[in-house]
This record gives sequence, C-alpha cells and structure tokens, in this order.
Amino acid sequence: MKVALLNDSFPPIIDGVANVVLNYAGVLTDDKLADVCVCTPEYPGTDYSVYPYKVVPYKSFDTTKVALGYRTGNPFDIRELRDMSAFDADIIHTHCPVASTFIARMLRAATDAPVVFTYHTKFDEDIARAVKTELMQKELTKALVKNIEACDEVWVVSEGAGENMRSLGYQGDYRVMNNGVDFPKGRVDAAGVKVTTEAYDLPEGIPVFLFVGRIIEYKGIPVILDAMSILKERGYDFRMVFVGGGGDYDRFNKLAEEKGLLNTDGEDKVIFTGPIYDRDILRAWNTRADLFLFPSTFDTNGIVVREAAACGLASVLIKGSCAAEGVTDDRNGFLIDKNAEDLSSLLMRVSTDLDHVADVGQHAMDELYISWADSVHIAFERYGELIDMKKSGELTLKTPVFAEYFAEMSDEIATAFSKNKLRGD
Repeated sequence: MKVALLNDSFPPIIDGVANVVLNYAGVLTDDKLADVCVCTPEYPGTDYSVYPYKVVPYKSFDTTKVALGYRTGNPFDIRELRDMSAFDADIIHTHCPVASTFIARMLRAATDAPVVFTYHTKFDEDIARAVKTELMQKELTKALVKNIEACDEVWVVSEGAGENMRSLGYQGDYRVMNNGVDFPKGRVDAAGVKVTTEAYDLPEGIPVFLFVGRIIEYKGIPVILDAMSILKERGYDFRMVFVGGGGDYDRFNKLAEEKGLLNTDGEDKVIFTGPIYDRDILRAWNTRADLFLFPSTFDTNGIVVREAAACGLASVLIKGSCAAEGVTDDRNGFLIDKNAEDLSSLLMRVSTDLDHVADVGQHAMDELYISWADSVHIAFERYGELIDMKKSGELTLKTPVFAEYFAEMSDEIATAFSKNKLRGD
C-alpha cells in the first residue's frame, strides 16, 4: 500500500497534529505496512532527507509573525505536485482542511485515490482569532466545510469533534478514529525522574501539578493561574509546572509574577520550564507529577491527557469537553466546571489523599491509554477497506473535473474577499 499523508504542520514545527502525522508515518513505515509520502509546507533550511520515508515540501508563505510561528502553504503554486503524483498513492490522508486538503483533492484528480480527512482542531476558533471580521469568518468557515465535504471519508478524533464540525455546517457522515500516544505504558524509574527534575524546587510530600502544551490562553492557562493564586491565599503548599512554549508565554510568566507565584522572595509556586521535546524527559515529568491539569475546551482530543495516563497520571478536565470523553469522575480522572474556584476546591480536597489520586491515575493507565501502534493499525485496516470499496464500485470518489476545481476554489476565495471589501472591512 502507498499512503500520502498531508498536513499544514510538520517538523521543524511541532504541534499536536504534526505529532499525529509523524506517528502515522513512523508506524506505517516501521511496521512495514505501507510506503509513505508526507506532503507539507516548506520551512527554508530544513533537511527533509533525514526521515525514513519520502517528504515532499512545497512552496509556502512566511506568515510566522502573524500565525504564531507557522508558515502557510500555497496550494495554487504546486510545482511539487508532479512529485506527489508520481508517488501514485493508493490512499490520500489529509489532516488539515486548508492547503493540505486543497492539494489532496488535486492529487485525487491525478491518481484516482480516495481522500480521507481527519478533523483534529476546532477551526472556527482558529479563524475567529485570526480574522476579526464576522462576515469573513463565516465565508472562510463555509469554504473549509465545503472542502471537508469534498473528501471521500471524514474521520474525527472524538465524538465532540464531530459535533463541533456539525455546528459549522458539515452535513456528511463521519467516523470516530482515536489518536494514540507514543509513550509506552508505565512509569519512569526513580533515577530517571531525579535526573530530569533535580534542578527544580520540588519538595517531597508537596503536591506537584503539571500542564504540558502550548502556553496560550485558549488552553485554560488563566484558570490554572487563578486557581493557584487561590491555593496560595488559603495557605496550601504546592508546585505548578508548565511545560511548553507559545504566543502567551511571556504574558503568563508576568501574570504569575504579579500574582506572587513566581520570582517571589521565598519559594516559587509556579515553574515554567519552556518547551521540552525529548519524549523521555516528558515521561519523567508525567511520572513526577501528582495531577495533570488540562482545563481546555478547545482541544478535540487531548493527546497529552493520554500521555499522562500512560504514566499513571490522572487528569483534571472540564465537564463535557472533548478531552473528557471516556473519563469518569473520581475513577480515571477528575471533572470540574471551567472556573478557578471549582479547580482550586478540587485540588484542596484531593491533595489530602494523594494515595487515592495515584489510584485514579492507575485506572487512567488501564482504561484511557491507547498506543500509536494500535491506533495506526486500525487506520491501516480502514485504508484497505476504502481501497477495496473503490475497486468494487461501492465507493464512488468525489472527483470534480480538474479545471472546475480551480474555478470553484478561486471563486469562493474571491467572493469572500470581495464581500469584505464592499463593506469596508
């Protein structure tokens, strides 16, 4: 089998969806399931030859200053489409509804291979942050939904992700396909934990709370910092460790300092480590911590929650959030309302019985963990079913005439911008 994987992010950019593509490509290659070709926007100076599979970088715009370090692929200037087409994929799997899915549809027209799309992220919230004009937001969302509906099969990473996609206007079917984690199941030994954490002030017997991810507002960082401030005011001792970087990193460092949680005369209650990419070091932090805090309603799956579970670490999550799917309160995790009072009340209560917290973490390991190997093997089986369905005629590809495709997409984009200009936005 030949599998083309497309995404708008890939190393040197590391985010949740880039991690998904890395693991799909890695498992498919290492387990000799398929030949893989990854198609992604080019980052100048990056050596793509280091991967054990083919990577085709295509032309991109420098939007790093306005898009939190990301470049934007140009789907209408694809000289590399010839290389992608020459790979002659049996299945095309796109993980982003923008440039990647435009190109996936072009590849389908050239190769006659089915296109699978996975919905990972609440793109309406991304659009709302990037585009301030309501009309433009609606037009862009409509164009993205139309792009998704043009794919032959749509996957979502959680039921909540599917509901969000429906709220944007998507009317087709979808299939829930869970992402895995690349952490092995099990805790890091005491020596490994000590090497990782000995430079930090983490007294024995004092609860350690952990967050891993992008340091950005929509991840729920303000809720965590407000809860930590409440704990300090009420005389509770703790350490809150933030692992990661992001657009709001400096802002939240300053906020923690203003709240007396960081750079105080006495001990720091909050620690910002900055980004950590070494997976073994991240496993050690998940082993050292007592609770993982993830008060995000933005994330559609929350891979970091499963990574914590791999290490026997329970998570505190928002009731009804996508990340909380499969979590039973006080059994394999803890569920709260999205506010600092509820979070601080929970932490004060459970911190008096860390043995129970550890027991909940063990249930998380037993009940929430899924490896990337298992996840990708399930996806691989579905790839085969789709290929067979296409060969038998059971699956008819949604393939427009190539020229009509360009006219359609160009018209949609031009319409969105012209409507905006007519209103002086």
